[in-house]
Formats: sequence, structure tokens, C-alpha cells
Amino acid sequence: MARCVYDHLVAAGHDVVHHEMDRRRKAYFPKPRYTEAERARAYSLFIDEAVTMAAQGKVVLMDASAHRAVIRQAARKKIGRFAEIMIRCSLETAMAREKARPEGLVIANMYEKALIRQKTGEQFEGLGDVIGVDVPFEEGDAELIVDNTNLTSQQTCTMVTTFLDTWLDNA
Repeated sequence: MARCVYDHLVAAGHDVVHHEMDRRRKAYFPKPRYTEAERARAYSLFIDEAVTMAAQGKVVLMDASAHRAVIRQAARKKIGRFAEIMIRCSLETAMAREKARPEGLVIANMYEKALIRQKTGEQFEGLGDVIGVDVPFEEGDAELIVDNTNLTSQQTCTMVTTFLDTWLDNA
């Protein structure tokens, strides 16, 4: 989804950075454990990097789950012009889509493994708390919320880019 939005914004002439938490987390923590303390530190670093890029006049597409509302509030406070876009879907949809994710950024089959762990207690190396299974996503004050459980990726991308075209034009 973020790549689709990024491509649209670049084609529209914006100076955009696709700032991906999954990639940055690997730089911050080569062997991430996904603990609350580690997540808090990773998001602090992630937000600080976004602040620097935004101060350089870039549109920063922060591609991250940020399941705690306080994390998104911190970004909102530090970044002068900030819009939160929440893409929501069912757990079943997330599990199906996860299979298409690039290998290596996050643990494979994390939702399935988290559900097995929840049911049986079996532990999986490298599997921390999984958002949507072990910990809830805390909704907040998003400027746009899209439930894309039954939408195609292109339909969702169109909804997001339509919003951003208007939002960026009113800068």
C-alpha cells in the first residue's frame, strides 16, 4: 500500500521519502525482539528521523503500525504538518496478505504463530507480541480511516491518494 501511495506522490511531483519501520527496525535492532521497551525506542528513533526529513521539506510517508496511540501523538507533536492514515482490516485478511510480504523484514507467518502460541503456549524464536493478536491497536485521531478488508489494494490506494492530493494541496 505504501509503495502505491509513494509512486502516486512521486508522479505528482512531490519530494517523498518512503520511511519504513520494518526496514529501520532491522537497522536499529539487527535481531529485534519486539518487546515494549524495544518498540518504544525504535519508534522514538523512527520519529526523529522523520522529523529531520520533514524539516528538509520532504513529504515523509511513515510506513508503520504504531499500535500505541501515544506513539502517533508523539509524531504529531514533533512534525509540523502531520496526517495519520489508518488502514484497517480483519485478522483473516491480514494473515492472507502477510504471505505476500517480502521475506526477512519480519518473522514469517507471525499471525499464525501468535495464534498457535496463544492456544498452545508454544514459543517461536523471534516472535514478540503481535499487534492484533497479543496486543490491540489503539485507535486515535486519524485524519483518514479506511477499512480495506473487502477492498482491492488499488481501491484503497485511490482512497488514500485522493485524500492526500487534497491535504497536500492545502499545505
